[in-house]
Amino acid sequence: MSNAPSADADPSMKPVAQPSLTLWTKIYRFVAVGAFSGVIDFGLTLLLQTVANWDPWPAKAVGWVCGTITAYLINRRWTFQAEHSTKRFLAVMGLYVVTFSVQTGIYTGILAWLGETPLNDAIAYVIAQGTATVINFIVQHLVIFKIEEQEHEHEAPAPQ
Repeated sequence: MSNAPSADADPSMKPVAQPSLTLWTKIYRFVAVGAFSGVIDFGLTLLLQTVANWDPWPAKAVGWVCGTITAYLINRRWTFQAEHSTKRFLAVMGLYVVTFSVQTGIYTGILAWLGETPLNDAIAYVIAQGTATVINFIVQHLVIFKIEEQEHEHEAPAPQ
């Protein structure tokens, strides 16, 4: 038996519900986390290519996976203030795979249309990344992190 105080014995030990964040706060946090995760993705990709002499494709794949998982973990707690859920994790990973495909299609489509130059690469990247970010936020905010919220609202309260 543990000598640690029970949450039932001391009401101050019970978890405190966090206030709901405004939409703009969630958007700001989502974009900030995306930028941070992008640095991880890009940094790891470059590190694997330049230091470990990996080919670009596998280096980018590892960078993208690490950046994606980082984004999910931080957004889950900081942006959407949600507890761990395997179902939600799998839904977000599936969404990221879809938006990765959309982003890649937009990027390559724009370059096929405009031609490859450093300026066109940057334009295509910003449009593709921006589109993927908007899709990711909308689906996570309105669907993935709402489903779990609604499930908990319909649960019977635990006996006291």
